[in-house]
Amino acid sequence: MDVGFRTDKGARRSNNEDAFFVMKNDGVYIVADGVGGNNSGEIASRTAVNEIATYVEEHRIDPRDVRGFFLAAAQKANTRVYEMAQRYREDKGMATTLVVACFLNRELWITNVGDSRVYLCDKGSMIQVTEDHTYVNALVQAGVITKDEAKHHMDKNMITRAVGADREVEPDFYRVRLRPGLKVLLCTDGLHGEVSENEMAQIFAKGMSMTDTCRELVDAANRNGGGDNITAVCIEVTEEDLK
Repeated sequence: MDVGFRTDKGARRSNNEDAFFVMKNDGVYIVADGVGGNNSGEIASRTAVNEIATYVEEHRIDPRDVRGFFLAAAQKANTRVYEMAQRYREDKGMATTLVVACFLNRELWITNVGDSRVYLCDKGSMIQVTEDHTYVNALVQAGVITKDEAKHHMDKNMITRAVGADREVEPDFYRVRLRPGLKVLLCTDGLHGEVSENEMAQIFAKGMSMTDTCRELVDAANRNGGGDNITAVCIEVTEEDLK
C-alpha cells in the first residue's frame, strides 16, 4: 500500500486539535477531531486515538467479528475520554470525532462517530462512505434543507454523536470490497469543509504519491480559507495488497 498523511492547524487556528495514527503493519488508520475549550479537544482526540491504537496492539483482530472488535475498541476509547471529562473540571464537555479504517482480507472495514469522513476515490470520482453525525445532516436526511443549504447553515459544525460525550458510544460501521487502484481518504471537517469533492477528485487524478496527494489536499484547504484544523490520511490499494 502507498500511504500518505498530513495534519495542519489551518490558517485561522492557533493550535491543532486533530489527531491521527497510522498502523501500516496492522492495516489500521485512525483520525479524530477533538472538541472542547482550554485545549481539551486536543486531549480528547489524542486520548481516543491512543486508546484505539493500544487496543489494536494488545488484541488480535478476529476476522469473524471485525465489527465487534472495533465496537469494543471504540467503547474503550469512549470510556477513557468520558471519565477524564468527568474527573477534571477543565476538561468538562470535551469529546471527539473518530473514524477508523481497517484493511483486512480484501475488505475495508470502517468505524465512524461524528463528522470526520472516509471517501473512496474510484474511477475519477469521490464517493463519501461515512454519514455525518451532525444536526445539519439530520435536517438534510429529513428533507428540511438541501445539501447546498447545509454547507452554509449556521449550525453545520454541531455534531450529534461523539466519543466521550456520553457513557456509551454508538458508532456506524461500513464494509467495502477492495480492488487494485482504489484510493481511500480519511479526513477531518477542516478538509471536507473547505475542499469540494470535485476539487478532491482533481487532486487525486494527478496520479501523485499518497504523500504528495495529502500535501496538495491540505494546501487546497488552506487556500480555500483554512478555517479549521486539517488532517488527511490517503491510502492506495495495489495488486500486491490483495494477493
